[in-house]
Amino acid sequence: MIKKYFYMVMIMMTLSMTGFVQCNAQHSPGKIREPAFAGQFYPADSTKLSKSIEYFLNDAESIKTDKPIALIAPHAGYIYAGQIIADAYNQAKNFNYDLVIILGTNHTTADFNKIGLYPGNGFQTPLGISEIDTSLAQSLIESCSDCVYNEEAHEKEHSVEVQLPFIQHLFPKAKILPIVIGTPDYEMCIRFGKTLASLIKDKNALIVASSDLSHYPFYQDAVTIDKNTLEAVGSLSLQKLKSVIQNQMEEGIKSLATCACGEGPIVAVIAAVKELGAEKGMVASYANSGNSLIGNKQKVVGYGAVVFSKKTLWKVENKLETEPEDSKFELSDSDKKAMLSFARKTIKQYLETETLPLARGFSPMLEKNLGAFVTLRINDELRGCIGYMREDMPLCEVIGTMAIQSAFNDQRFYPLTWNEFQKVEIEISVLTPTKPISNYTEIVLGRDGVVIKKNGRQAVFLPQVATEMNWNREELLENLCRKAGLLPGDWQDAQLFTFQAEVFEESQFN
Repeated sequence: MIKKYFYMVMIMMTLSMTGFVQCNAQHSPGKIREPAFAGQFYPADSTKLSKSIEYFLNDAESIKTDKPIALIAPHAGYIYAGQIIADAYNQAKNFNYDLVIILGTNHTTADFNKIGLYPGNGFQTPLGISEIDTSLAQSLIESCSDCVYNEEAHEKEHSVEVQLPFIQHLFPKAKILPIVIGTPDYEMCIRFGKTLASLIKDKNALIVASSDLSHYPFYQDAVTIDKNTLEAVGSLSLQKLKSVIQNQMEEGIKSLATCACGEGPIVAVIAAVKELGAEKGMVASYANSGNSLIGNKQKVVGYGAVVFSKKTLWKVENKLETEPEDSKFELSDSDKKAMLSFARKTIKQYLETETLPLARGFSPMLEKNLGAFVTLRINDELRGCIGYMREDMPLCEVIGTMAIQSAFNDQRFYPLTWNEFQKVEIEISVLTPTKPISNYTEIVLGRDGVVIKKNGRQAVFLPQVATEMNWNREELLENLCRKAGLLPGDWQDAQLFTFQAEVFEESQFN
């Protein structure tokens, strides 16, 4: 099975039997917080981790702006949210910062309702150690009665940790100030945000609010909920934000657990940036876990990248012509090349980094909901082939998903290795909808793919299989029965369906 970095939320919501560790303790010189989620939320290998960040930054969205004051970035595993995290940091990558303040949310320490600072000197990840600005930490403790040293709030908290590799990659000399906001108490978060702003107004600092968006609604519900939340965030109106979140939570939306898993950090960062001169926030990008190539659209988590600065912002993007809904489906050579390239990139990125790209930036034709197969061959021998025949997912997502499944999850083969990847040839079959047939003689060999269904079993052959194997109709159907685990001749009273496919491979464009 493909290794997945499962998104973990509300981790270990249990009380410590001994109470909070160092809740009001003094700073502990020399103490370094070890990584707790390397190998779960992001790669544990430093080379893979650096490479994954480079992949994400190379694909990142751009906003034209002056130097960002603050960002909002999600804190889910990189295999789900890595691209949106990169979209946030991409807005700041061309600027230097001496200090990055990370506002995390509290997932692990149930009764902690303060602002928790780490009582040590640094945080470590596979990329190294980031030094904490202990002087600023002490100033916050002295200036804000809500701030306390609390080691326990940081020990198993992922919302701070997942931000660090991006910070270390982009700003290797910057100090950090990791903070966990215990509860989304608006008055407390506003007090803290204003105090923080007063202490850093003359510093070369970036604030990062670590927050995901909606948790667990259906895909389309999440898109609407998150759009409303992000619009409220961008307005910098805390009253609007509170009202939007409250109203959405009271609507009875199925499975909705929260609108912002990081509401406290968002409130604090809005309070801070308003003091520092920002007038609005701009959404750089949005996706949810249903957009991931291993995602489930029945139960999703939302991710948004937001940037705050003093000047007006606008998004830099290439506008594509909107395809009419009733337009004929026709793939151009450019579309075919884009799909083949994305399939190869998806496999390559996973092999190199154990992360996956986000399927975006494609033509409207490739955003249509269609099924497809991805076939892998080495020296004309099959090395993997898995497809998706339902028409409920954008074709570009299907291609990436099936590329991963064919490479690593075809049970007939071992997972694809790097050496094999160098030799593999990729073929894509884009499918038309299936249609039932009443007689097997309706099958046109070489044109039609065939699906058989009987007694809860089913199997499929692509149109090219019969031609490649030199089968007649009866031989095709007997082999289809064998593939489905049916008895010889079962095709005679089974349900049969046909479909067509547009088939193309990399060698056509070399």
